[in-house]
Amino acid sequence: MIELEGLSVTFRAKDRLVRAVDGVSLTVGARESFGLVGESGSGKSTILRAICGLAPVTAGTIRIAGEAVPTPRGRAFSRMVQMVFQDPYASLHPRHTIDRTLSEPLAIHRLPGAEARVARALADVGLPASFRFRYPHQLSGGQRQRVAIARALMLEPAILLLDEPTSALDASVQAETLNLLNRLRAERGLTFLMVSHDLAVIDHMCDRLLVMQHGRAVEELSREDLAGARMATAYARSLFEASADRRLAG
Repeated sequence: MIELEGLSVTFRAKDRLVRAVDGVSLTVGARESFGLVGESGSGKSTILRAICGLAPVTAGTIRIAGEAVPTPRGRAFSRMVQMVFQDPYASLHPRHTIDRTLSEPLAIHRLPGAEARVARALADVGLPASFRFRYPHQLSGGQRQRVAIARALMLEPAILLLDEPTSALDASVQAETLNLLNRLRAERGLTFLMVSHDLAVIDHMCDRLLVMQHGRAVEELSREDLAGARMATAYARSLFEASADRRLAG
């Protein structure tokens, strides 16, 4: 469903060129959940932004379902691929009701049955129908992220790009949100490409993962490799040990 070949992203910052992503290749199969993990600045979120057309691709190719992505991405891409951002408050318009937020993609794509679709979307993410006419500031962080997930599902995409979807949430609701995403993937046959700095999250969510450092791919691991601590590189092992230490401290 997702193929990246030699993807590079370079941009200018303070009169110098920054290569945020450097020749990364990966493939994600249909209905698979694939993780990108690494420290801050490793380029993992930039990959998601490049797929969506929000970051400049300077080399390489991106294919979705076997087809090269167009520039600009266009409506067909939006029907196929949606993104859930890290901060649910920043990604929701503060002056739009939840009803308007969820209805807007339907209006843009001229899809019928908005009333029923909005009601179903709220039910799918475990929110009562009464939330339709609330504003983002009237919701908790976990509820806002559920709305962001519901919005991403309005066009019934095949692929969700998940950029640290629980890192802005309290620990008590992180697991709820991850379990919700896992349930929706199973029910809808979704393909996930998920970014996280936390290997425990990736272990819970993903079938395979790519470890990144300084914009480059370091090592690809399966869930079984991760569970058995079978890492070939020192950097991947250091991430694993740091994640284990955080779990013990918690």
